[in-house]
Amino acid sequence: MSPHSAAPLGTSGEDRVDLSRADSKAVRARSVRLLGVLLKPVRRRFILTVVLVVLSQAAKVSGPLLIAYGIDVALPALSAQNGASALQLFVTGGGYMLAALAASSLTAAYLTATARLSQAMLLDLRLQVFRHTQRLSLEFHEKYTSGRIISRQTSDLEALRELLDSGVSDLASGIIFMTLTAVSIFTLDALTGLLVLASAVPMYFLTRWYQRRSQAAYRSSRVVSAKLIVHFIETMSGIKAVKAFRREEANAATYDELAEDYRRVTVRSINLNGIFQPGLVLIGNVSVAVVLLAGGLRVLDGGLAVGALLALLLATKRFFTPLSQMAMFYNSFQSAQAALEKVSGLLEEVPTVRPPRNPVPLPAAHGEIVFKDVEFRYGNGPLILPRLNLHIPAGQSVAVVGATGAGKSTLAKLIGRFYDVSAGSLTLDGVELSRLSTADLRRAIVMVTQEAFLFSGTVAENIALGKPSASREEIEAAAQEVGADVFIRALPQGYDTDVNKRGGRVSAGQRQLISFARAFLANPAVLILDEATSSLDIPSERMVQDGLHRLLSGDSRGTDSSISGGRTALIIAHRLSTVASADRVLVVHDGEVVEDGSPAELIAGGGRFAQLHGAWRNSLV
Repeated sequence: MSPHSAAPLGTSGEDRVDLSRADSKAVRARSVRLLGVLLKPVRRRFILTVVLVVLSQAAKVSGPLLIAYGIDVALPALSAQNGASALQLFVTGGGYMLAALAASSLTAAYLTATARLSQAMLLDLRLQVFRHTQRLSLEFHEKYTSGRIISRQTSDLEALRELLDSGVSDLASGIIFMTLTAVSIFTLDALTGLLVLASAVPMYFLTRWYQRRSQAAYRSSRVVSAKLIVHFIETMSGIKAVKAFRREEANAATYDELAEDYRRVTVRSINLNGIFQPGLVLIGNVSVAVVLLAGGLRVLDGGLAVGALLALLLATKRFFTPLSQMAMFYNSFQSAQAALEKVSGLLEEVPTVRPPRNPVPLPAAHGEIVFKDVEFRYGNGPLILPRLNLHIPAGQSVAVVGATGAGKSTLAKLIGRFYDVSAGSLTLDGVELSRLSTADLRRAIVMVTQEAFLFSGTVAENIALGKPSASREEIEAAAQEVGADVFIRALPQGYDTDVNKRGGRVSAGQRQLISFARAFLANPAVLILDEATSSLDIPSERMVQDGLHRLLSGDSRGTDSSISGGRTALIIAHRLSTVASADRVLVVHDGEVVEDGSPAELIAGGGRFAQLHGAWRNSLV
């Protein structure tokens, strides 16, 4: 499907260009709140930066005033051979030099202070985005594409960096400089001050015109940029499928279309700026010409001193100098505003699965699981599990089978508390899962999934995820128990081999064996195997069966464990060879358990499981 045919999953309100006025106000308010939160820890540094900006701009503004004083006061006194005239002239020249030095020093100081301030705020924001994204529930990550999350952490934060590093300081210094310059102009001559203020009228209308058009243009630019990043990341992440199905040309065509969209919206923004910035320059030049004409006529009439006219011309010219920088700020501001809307929207996402405020301690779980009148739906969607009642005693191995989409993995996600039940009660050893602390829950329940994700690092480090404090001997023992030790020692550096990105140096089956070793080392009371043997070939599957038998029987739990009868296991599988060793089989259909019994009982019963078993046996012939 083309990225233009529909919005990607997880598209939130801030990613739509056509926001209503009320939505726009709410989004802007949310962005301002985020800026307030970021400023709070560094407010003292912020105040110091503002003071440095004001002082530096005051030093710059004093130049024309000193020139006017030197021409209109010091020079006439010198020509009249006044004894103090030379001193006045030297004081004026020295004052001008000191003002220039002060302006340079203070400008360097506030630029350094601004950079440190912006980097402190960005560090805080970057950490917030990463930590908050990790805390968000699985429901969020299943609908919000990884490319969009990466866009929040990269291009959006980069846009904010450009704004905070220089944009805000340029705006603040520009506004303060123009304000102080206007005050100095009125001090020298009120009539000229009114002429300069009159230029604010066309400036206002030009700015409003630019604001209305550029806001939509920059928001479109951020949306298209996010789509471009998403498509690139998805293509590179699925490069094997791309090559296997010869999708290079189709993906390139889609990317070309997105890149062209990005070029078009960027050119539109540049064209707007191409009108706005020259328009500001034109208004400034016309204002200088008007001041020169009006002031020159008054000099001829004796109503204005020459030095004052020169100072007014310099001040008027300098009054419009910051406008070009402020125009550039508006560009970065539009981009950063759109980015801040998205980042603030991400930070306002609320986890649907939250840790309890007052958790019930469960230091040593037995593994008894009870579903009582449980109902579940994804968000506001249709009911997936309608009123499920199920008791799994501690130490029992339960296989869950059924057609694709029957609700098997949903059961696993509920037991692992990746989702909370919509209604009813789900307990572990009599305690609601929602009342267990995250530490107790993750220690008691471990899930091995089909993906068998490996992180960058060594094989030993990946196994140790199940128990970070494990010794090397424990890591190797866990690998031996599941039959992974032989192939691990055959790797270039054995257990110290870097698995490369996403386990690229090991096969799919080997990755799965490493994930089994990780689960073995974690030593949980409840083990969930969600299609965990689907990537193993027949010899590898047989090799891991013995390890799984020891893992599920409780041989590794240690003599100090209070648990008898082995681990509780929930085995979700299409391969019925994995089901054969289970104590009990549940057949799920449309979210309901339609058959429940031992494998032998269900085969003899001639129901759904018997049909599945027969089809499986025929596939082996």
